[in-house]
Amino acid sequence: MRTGDFDYVLPEERIAQTPAEPRDASRLLVLDRDEPSGQLEHRSFCDLTEYLRPGDLMVFNRSRVIPARLYGTETRSGARVEVLLVRRQEPGIWQALGRPGRRLRVGARVTVEAHDGSRSTQVEILEALENGLRLVRVSDESALGGLGELPLPPYIKETPDDPERYQTVYADAPGSVAAPTAGLHFTEALLDRIRSYGVTTAWVTLHVGLDTFRPVHGEDIAEHKIHTEWFEMPEDTAAAINAARRAGSRIIAVGTTTVRTLEHVEIQASAGDADLFILPGHRFRLVDAMLTNFHLPRSTLLMLVSAFAGRERILAAYEEAIRREYRFYSFGDAMLLL
Repeated sequence: MRTGDFDYVLPEERIAQTPAEPRDASRLLVLDRDEPSGQLEHRSFCDLTEYLRPGDLMVFNRSRVIPARLYGTETRSGARVEVLLVRRQEPGIWQALGRPGRRLRVGARVTVEAHDGSRSTQVEILEALENGLRLVRVSDESALGGLGELPLPPYIKETPDDPERYQTVYADAPGSVAAPTAGLHFTEALLDRIRSYGVTTAWVTLHVGLDTFRPVHGEDIAEHKIHTEWFEMPEDTAAAINAARRAGSRIIAVGTTTVRTLEHVEIQASAGDADLFILPGHRFRLVDAMLTNFHLPRSTLLMLVSAFAGRERILAAYEEAIRREYRFYSFGDAMLLL
């Protein structure tokens, strides 16, 4: 396989700049892997319950996006710099990206201050890591909520009026630098309706990290190193998965981050680092169906959904979605892969 095997051309106007209103008014493209003709169904996301069965288990990622993008002043030069906190290693210590890189050498200090001067924190560059990363110390993590900004992807040019639109309604575990976007379509009312159908809901946590911002460079996929992301499988979720397996019920993963968590772990209460790179040829152990958004060309996420539904079928579905003017990426429409 080559990276170019997962490429497609997306007109810029198909990149969603704002979320659907309400959340479940987005469109839903349904691909049934057992349908030999490859026929697709074009629905609204609020129709999702028509594809669910009593006994199904839906698993969601409850991670919450943190205000990880910091703008400040490098103390020696007075230059304005940007620091993006990527992953918390321990209290006060983070992996981060920064620009301009020449201002963020080891020993540099960046002061991040509120507009009215009421709060501030300092970021110290401790070590240069691989792939442009820095190890940094944040002097006062408690100040981040009032100083940082949500790290919207670079293809979104408009900041939403309500920052909560870049969070799922159930997000309660801070730690991600990008939203698990398949979950953005759910409302509390839709979740209640899903449960009323006899569907069980369960939760994992996977903090979305650096690979969301990193394309696959080069044509040899085997040379791409996927970064680790912290996950947690709670005991009650492990029990629900085991119960669903015993009952022969479907396990439906909401989002590629949930897929990676479920396919990485042993089904027991656990936490740690997930680094599973899912490519065509992967044998899925747990996931029977998935909800996902439309992903960037040449990305690890497009490779993951291709592993689940087949590269040719996914690329054909994307081509049809473009023709029918679906909205793509984080604030875009969704796919249901059965």
